[in-house]
Amino acid sequence: MPDKQRKRWLWTGLTGSVIAALCCFTPLLVVLLGAVGLGALTGYLDYVLLPALAVFLGLTVYGLARRPRATGRQCCAEQAGTPVVSDGTGQGVQG
Repeated sequence: MPDKQRKRWLWTGLTGSVIAALCCFTPLLVVLLGAVGLGALTGYLDYVLLPALAVFLGLTVYGLARRPRATGRQCCAEQAGTPVVSDGTGQGVQG
């Protein structure tokens, strides 16, 4: 997965999680709906917000899990002081 797409998944998940958590655990959305005259919908917020929070947390975990990992060669080469040159595939080549 390209790094740009992984970052997009991660930021979408984080942003959605924060917004859903704010709406779930604070009276922010209840006050807002009451102010615009849609206070009757507050009873149904749990049916929408809790699944949305779960989906966005899942996106965050997915974005974090798809992070490129260092290979054993890169790790050992960096400790030995040997420069590591990227070959464009995410694998390090000692050079």
